[in-house]
Amino acid sequence: MTVLYIVLALIVAFLGVILIRAAIFRPRTEKEDEPETVDFDRDAAVSTLQELIHCRTVSFYDPAMEDDTEFERFIGLLPELYPEVARECILTRLPNRALLFKWNGTEHNAPSVLMSHYDVVPVDADKWTKPAFDALIDENGVLWGRGCLDTKLTFNGIMYAANHLITRGYKPSQDIYFAFSGGEEVNGPGAVHIVDWFENHGITPALVVDEGGAVVENVFPGVQRPCALIGIAEKGMMNIELSVSSSGGHASSPKPHSPIGILSRACCRLENHPFKMHITESAAEMFDTLGRHSSFMYRIIFANLWCFGGILDTMSKKKGGELNALLRTTVAFTQASGSQAPNIIPPTASFVANLRLNPRDSVDSALGYVKSIAGDENVHFTVGAGAINPSAISEIRCSAWGKVAEAVADTWPGCIVSPYLMVQCSDSRHYGRISNHVYRFSAADLTAEERSSIHGNDEHVRVEVVKRAVEFYIRLMGKC
Repeated sequence: MTVLYIVLALIVAFLGVILIRAAIFRPRTEKEDEPETVDFDRDAAVSTLQELIHCRTVSFYDPAMEDDTEFERFIGLLPELYPEVARECILTRLPNRALLFKWNGTEHNAPSVLMSHYDVVPVDADKWTKPAFDALIDENGVLWGRGCLDTKLTFNGIMYAANHLITRGYKPSQDIYFAFSGGEEVNGPGAVHIVDWFENHGITPALVVDEGGAVVENVFPGVQRPCALIGIAEKGMMNIELSVSSSGGHASSPKPHSPIGILSRACCRLENHPFKMHITESAAEMFDTLGRHSSFMYRIIFANLWCFGGILDTMSKKKGGELNALLRTTVAFTQASGSQAPNIIPPTASFVANLRLNPRDSVDSALGYVKSIAGDENVHFTVGAGAINPSAISEIRCSAWGKVAEAVADTWPGCIVSPYLMVQCSDSRHYGRISNHVYRFSAADLTAEERSSIHGNDEHVRVEVVKRAVEFYIRLMGKC
């Protein structure tokens, strides 16, 4: 009986620790002051974005398909749309359509860099219900057009905010650079040239802000409030081609296993054996921030990940989606090829897997894992061009983070500001070699429908979001 009582006492103590930790896992003190009102011509800010959308700055992996005149038309419009920026700021044009504006501050030892890109992905015009480059605003106050979100929204937000502040006679405390690339959508080197320029001039940015997170809802278990997610790192990316060769032949007398069958087995093995979960610093900070605002049941889990990490692992693997992407390297099979005819065994068949690399993984380690799980000597593996390792993780307990977080909180009162791991790739990854204060936030509060239109048909955004993007950059520049 004594042993039984001891066991019961240990169980009660264990449950007590779990529940107490969950009970004290409460939200931190938040700012309660009312933010100051920001006044500017909000309708004019929408009009300038419309003008940017009219320019068909579509980038292609084949440069011969691009229309240089549209890119030059876009650049030529900038002095007309943002005349004070053209007058006050120094423009340096770098290779691959990279643009770098410098706004001189009172001091020059801790500059900020505000980033965007002005190229857009191609359009399938027949599948759009409104012309993709007409920048129409409908009766519901929704702006339609390619690039209205990705990322002429932030380009306009930066430039219009600066133009407004210069008009008001504002001079920043430190230099501010506006860095724009014209080939981000095709992993072009424009941003690399800009970072090289900074490095060659001995400039270390104290703050870098690029596209990335946004103010969103219903993205974290048990949290009801809007969440402003600011990326402090981004996953790496690689494509792996899995291929199998054979002697081919007629489909009427096949061997026991065809190339496609062998590849399918490898595919199933990889999908059934996901990469190991790693709660990296960026994900841990997000869980620690948003988990405190969750329902009590979820707080039990997030306050005690040392105990319930396995539950989180199982839950994310089963459900997939954004939470799972935060926790591990993901594998998505996206392309397949085989025979050109239905009655011929293909001499070569291939599957392509797109991997997004957790910060604990690398291109080399991920390739090794894929090979070991596929476990078939008949399968050959080829890493595609452009593979990139995960970015560095930026600091959050510093003044740079504080400036961004405060500008977000003041622009979207009531939201929960949280760091997170960005699962996509952006130009900002290149800045990791010159700064550890690189943050990814798209200056927008977006619905699920708006987010799904990015890179898709009928890209659209509410005009009120366009105005708040300008407001955010006005607030942020006021802190630089």
